[in-house]
This record gives sequence, C-alpha cells and structure tokens, in this order.
Amino acid sequence: MTVYIDPPTWPGHGRMWSHLVSDSSYEELHAFAARIGCPARAFERDHYDIPESRYADAVRAGAVEVSSREVVRLLTTSGLRRPKGRPA
Repeated sequence: MTVYIDPPTWPGHGRMWSHLVSDSSYEELHAFAARIGCPARAFERDHYDIPESRYADAVRAGAVEVSSREVVRLLTTSGLRRPKGRPA
C-alpha cells in the first residue's frame, strides 16, 4: 500500500499541478490526502490534484515520486483507473 505523486507539470488555474494516487484503494488515498491537509474537493475521479506548492509536503509525508506515465500504469494495473466519461 503506497501513495504516489507525479511531477507538477500539469497547468491549470495559473498554477502547476501533480496527481496523487494509490495503488491499492481509494480509502488509503483519501486518508493520506486528509493527513496532508488536502481538501476533498481536490479529488477528481481517481486522483487528487496537488498544487506545486504542496508537492514537497506530500513527498515528506511519504508519497513516492514517479513519472506521470507511471501514475497511469499504477492506476490501470490496480483497477482504480476511472477515465473521464466512465461512471464511478
């Protein structure tokens, strides 16, 4: 049970963003996000959007740094991937 984060390379709302994901469960992901003070509204389908300014906080709390491609692979392999347009 591990939580992963990709680099903050995704632009939006005047900032750069990372994706925080779990390889085992949404419960683990929600618990980790709550521990680092990430609001529930930052959850989108299968990941949390983390602003660049909070990236280091997530890593210090135990998130493992991986590539964006690896985030997609982890979600797909774990069965937790929820692409846009697919119901939850």
